[in-house]
Amino acid sequence: MTTAGRRGAFRGSMRWLLAAFYLTAGVIHLAAPDGFLPIVPDWVPWPRQVVLATGICEIGGSVGLLTGRCRRWAGTMLALYALCVWPANIKHAVDGIHLPPLPDSGWYHGPRLALQPVLIWWALWCGEVIDWPWRRRDADVGRRV
Repeated sequence: MTTAGRRGAFRGSMRWLLAAFYLTAGVIHLAAPDGFLPIVPDWVPWPRQVVLATGICEIGGSVGLLTGRCRRWAGTMLALYALCVWPANIKHAVDGIHLPPLPDSGWYHGPRLALQPVLIWWALWCGEVIDWPWRRRDADVGRRV
């Protein structure tokens, strides 16, 4: 298999993993929205409806990632979604809100907050919006473009 083929297979595997992550999260948001209400920032209107809407967005994004026609759009929307829910993650950490079965320590919240930009990048990369840090080789000149 060529390098490009391995890279494509890896991206495909990571796309399926991200889609499974968002599908699972979306189902949980819809099945148990009240569990998420304590971390919704106070400035968010209609918190229960927003939690339900986020579940629908997660499920829609996961399906879109796996659909060729919608992949770029879904990757972009999931990246924006991850950016928009960051305030809830911050509130969760700063206010020390306990949400079983999630851990309640800095060992959980620190990496979670630090990895949010990675989740944003992952959605963009899996959605084929960006190629960074890998770039396609130009077949004509054999140099990076």
